[in-house]
Amino acid sequence: MTGNSYYYRKLHSLLGIVPVGFFLIEHLLTNYSAFNKGHAGFVESVNWLNGLPLVLFLEIFFIWIPLLYHGIYGLYVAYTARNNVNRYSYFRNQMFMLQRVTGVITFVFVAWHFFSTRFQVSLGNVKHEELGIAMHGIATNPLFFVLYCIGIVAAVFHFSNGIWSFLVSWGITIGPRAQRVSTYFCMGIFVIMSVMFILSLTAFLDPQFQQMPVMNPQG
Repeated sequence: MTGNSYYYRKLHSLLGIVPVGFFLIEHLLTNYSAFNKGHAGFVESVNWLNGLPLVLFLEIFFIWIPLLYHGIYGLYVAYTARNNVNRYSYFRNQMFMLQRVTGVITFVFVAWHFFSTRFQVSLGNVKHEELGIAMHGIATNPLFFVLYCIGIVAAVFHFSNGIWSFLVSWGITIGPRAQRVSTYFCMGIFVIMSVMFILSLTAFLDPQFQQMPVMNPQG
């Protein structure tokens, strides 16, 4: 692995943005429909996604395989990374450490979230239309709510700070000024996405998610 580590890291970096990052944004918009449009709007968004052509193919080859590679190789990077925060506690070194820590938290969180939702759909225990009800059960558990908030913030930070690293490693932001501007930009993404995800989670607390909504036959 050592001889090809440059290419492995480049692939790891790229997959973190495309398609894994795009999937996170799509997931945010779908979940935010619960806050913005209620249970019926959330079900409509879920059904639209699952009505896409070749949806299983898209999930396997454009979400789960890239996500699995990014996650497993990311664990390897986190394990082998040399964090010198105690000696060099400047801002970027702190961010370097947080990127590794949030990567591990995100890996565990995504595995748990996948098992609680999409995997249960695959087993036939939950229908796609009942995902809102399943999320209501998770959100109304105080411990799970707190753990979800931690997982959400970790995942969004890992993605946002990962954008900064991607721009540097791919030679897009070269000078100090460009990297400083991209820091503000990426932290802005972190704040906006975190707020939207937390609002989406709080939306599932609403009692309307305890049962299936009455859908408008007109669409």
